[in-house]
Amino acid sequence: MPRFFVAFLLILALGSAVGARAQDAPSGPQGKLFIIGGGGRPPAMVDRMIAEAGVGESGYVAVLPMSSATPDSAFIWASEQFVERGVETVSFDFEKGETPSAARLDSLRHAPFIYISGGDQARFMGVVAGTAIEEAIHEAYRAGSLIAGTSAGAAVMSERMLTGDQRKHPEYTSTYEVIESDNIDLAPGLGLLTGVIVDQHFVARSRYNRLLTTIIEFPEVIGIGIDESTAILVQGHRAEVVGDAQVLVFENPDGSAERQNGKLGARRLRVDVYLPGEVFELGEGVDTR
Repeated sequence: MPRFFVAFLLILALGSAVGARAQDAPSGPQGKLFIIGGGGRPPAMVDRMIAEAGVGESGYVAVLPMSSATPDSAFIWASEQFVERGVETVSFDFEKGETPSAARLDSLRHAPFIYISGGDQARFMGVVAGTAIEEAIHEAYRAGSLIAGTSAGAAVMSERMLTGDQRKHPEYTSTYEVIESDNIDLAPGLGLLTGVIVDQHFVARSRYNRLLTTIIEFPEVIGIGIDESTAILVQGHRAEVVGDAQVLVFENPDGSAERQNGKLGARRLRVDVYLPGEVFELGEGVDTR
């Protein structure tokens, strides 16, 4: 057999192998999201996070406490249940405008478990938005890390997040007293999850009006309300309810919206209430990245 023909066959075989590997390579992020609605963390929930992240006697939890006005206290609270189980925790308390060292960013990027504390989601994004810190979180998630967050740390998971404020009513209240147009205040989040807006402390604080307003004004997203001591574990397009209470999913499949004197109306909205252990699909319009 002529040498050039043998070489040609080898090139074809190599190309086929590379193509097969590329075809078999998983697409999208390899990590998981653990989105907690605030409140206490039941022991089984903490154990589940540790198991999903694959940390124990080896590995570490990178705690990002920047949502809190008292990050040192937030780190202690976030770490306590992990430390009790022998899991190492490390504080990554970045400051706004800080240029982190390459070594610190590398440690964050390779953390198998990143945990974002509660507090104020706008404060957190004010520190990380558009920075190498944000990119390191995304790189960790793409590579297979578990990214968890509670309360404000839950809100920041989505591409657009609720700030908790109202445009028409500047005095803060724990929920919306009305369902009206041009009132909801959204801001950019981390964007680990697109097509979704997350609300927390949901049943405990009766925040139904917030997500109803959201899906009427922004029907392209689904609203997920997570109660306290409850979480969703997200992998790909699949979400599992973990914890003690319920998760409510709000959708506006027809894009229905009516306005009258500033008030919002809609028809054929969909609300599903999921219990611990139940699994639901996030839908084609939702993406993790």
